[in-house]
Amino acid sequence: MLQNIRDNSQGWIAKTIIGVIVVLLALTGFDAIFNAASNDQNAAEVNGEKISRYDLEQAVNMQRRQLAQQLGGDFDASLLDDKLLRNAALSSLIERMLLLQGAQKANFDFSSQALDQLILQTPEFQVDGAFSAARFDQVIQQMGYSRLQFRELLKQEMLIGQVRAGISGTGFVTEQQVESFARLEMQTRDFASLVIAADASAVQITEDEISQFYAENAARFRSPEQVVLEYVELNKEAFFDQVEVSEEELQELYQKQIANLSEQRRAAHILIEASDAQAKSKLEELANRLQAGEDFATLAKEYSQDPGSAGEGGDLGFAGRDVYDPAFEEALYALQEGQVSAPVQTEFGWHLIKLLGVQSPEVPSFDSMKSELVRELKAQQVEQRYVEVSKQLEDSAFEAADLLQPAQELKLTVKTTPAFPREGGEGIAANRQVIQAAFSDEVLVDGANSSLIELDPDTAIVLRVKQHLKAEALPLEQVRDGIVQQLQRSKAADKARNDGQGLLAQLRDGQPGEGKWQVTEAATRNQEGVQPAVLQAVFRMPKPALKNQPSYAGVSLANGDFVVLRLSGVNEPEKALSEEEKDNYRRFLASRIGQQDFAAYRQKLQAEAEIERF
Repeated sequence: MLQNIRDNSQGWIAKTIIGVIVVLLALTGFDAIFNAASNDQNAAEVNGEKISRYDLEQAVNMQRRQLAQQLGGDFDASLLDDKLLRNAALSSLIERMLLLQGAQKANFDFSSQALDQLILQTPEFQVDGAFSAARFDQVIQQMGYSRLQFRELLKQEMLIGQVRAGISGTGFVTEQQVESFARLEMQTRDFASLVIAADASAVQITEDEISQFYAENAARFRSPEQVVLEYVELNKEAFFDQVEVSEEELQELYQKQIANLSEQRRAAHILIEASDAQAKSKLEELANRLQAGEDFATLAKEYSQDPGSAGEGGDLGFAGRDVYDPAFEEALYALQEGQVSAPVQTEFGWHLIKLLGVQSPEVPSFDSMKSELVRELKAQQVEQRYVEVSKQLEDSAFEAADLLQPAQELKLTVKTTPAFPREGGEGIAANRQVIQAAFSDEVLVDGANSSLIELDPDTAIVLRVKQHLKAEALPLEQVRDGIVQQLQRSKAADKARNDGQGLLAQLRDGQPGEGKWQVTEAATRNQEGVQPAVLQAVFRMPKPALKNQPSYAGVSLANGDFVVLRLSGVNEPEKALSEEEKDNYRRFLASRIGQQDFAAYRQKLQAEAEIERF
């Protein structure tokens, strides 16, 4: 238990690893924030601030991708209830906006310099231990962000993190609470257990009991209502062979992409965090010492007030444009390798900047990128073609009495599913939208073709019901064995419980209990070899009033067995807690209280907010 507490007692700040933050942003980011102004349709309004439907769609898609990454390649996103997913995504967006509003109201801030350092020190953006602007661009582009968008999102995430840490980090506990909690956690108990087995094989079931159970539970013994579907499918991948791209288009795209590759510059700096003339004068003094031959890195370690780089001699690693403050960047790109700038003022103070090195980007050849370029150019045409054909399919299916005509017009194949119930089946029958459409009145009762159903971003179908198999009562002969087994288990569990309760009554009256007791001494709350239900019952039992008068209890297990428990002793910890153990318990309890405080803060924001969902 103590090790578990030690493992879980670290605070939010202590556990914040920058690379993990970036991965979390990749999974749960909301880049739609930056597109809300272009969308007139809103999903919600929070204290006057709007959440657009585009925001919501992006959040839903991000949640789907997150679940796919967490659950692996076999995960089928179509099994998710779209309505529940949207509600969850919208609730997350609302909570995020409330937390940002709370951070702004409390005047939390995160400086551009701190953002720069965060980005420069992020392992995911480094190559061979140094920041790589090319790697940075590659990662954030995969996440769907521009540099400005990523910086803004990262700032918002850090603001929310500050609020969380500020509230969660204030949790505290008294020494008495620590002592009481530790005493309960370290307490052990001496007990014995007697298992009264539920023997289903020894139970005889009569035909009358079977017939009565069948009659009383008739609704349970019916074949499910099922449908067989016909459908036609559009797949975006099939359109790639139908479009062509020219060599000129490929060359144009190639030139455009390699033009985005930027030069990387490795900078070092000495920072004085002040904006007055005295700070500038100090840097001028250091510049004179550099001209006299002193080492830049040595002076940076001694005088620089940037904690992130001073220990490295002021080295900031390689970076491209749009990473540093504009004034800092302008001075850096005016230097030749090895040169040191004059004092430069930014919002963070005064800097001396040295250019340590210049790294020219590696430009890939046209041939090495050709297949990727072809795919990208074709994808643009395919997207347009897919939208056009999807519209044709939907219109044609709406007008047709079956799917043969749309299939012939668009050169598609009519496919058929196996029969499946309202709970769904395999293949497309596992998709929640397909199930809802198949059992809708329009399709099932009226016999119409469905509207276009998007299975995923690359696949859409139109379906109709080919065969409707209504629910029917299953004959008793078909379900008899299952009824017998269920009745045997139920009656065996009842007998075990009744026998156990009878034995408990005898034991509490002072009569001896016959049977093979299993004794366990000094059992902890996570004792190995003891079923959790038994342990839970043991630690809920009252302490024996007298040493020679044990207390008794019983518990039914999931398999029907009944366990009689005899508690003979409760053992308090003998040794005093060490300071390290106290610290571990204190951190664990404070962290738990802090988390409860943060949850209460979120609830308060929700309760006081004006929230409207559209």
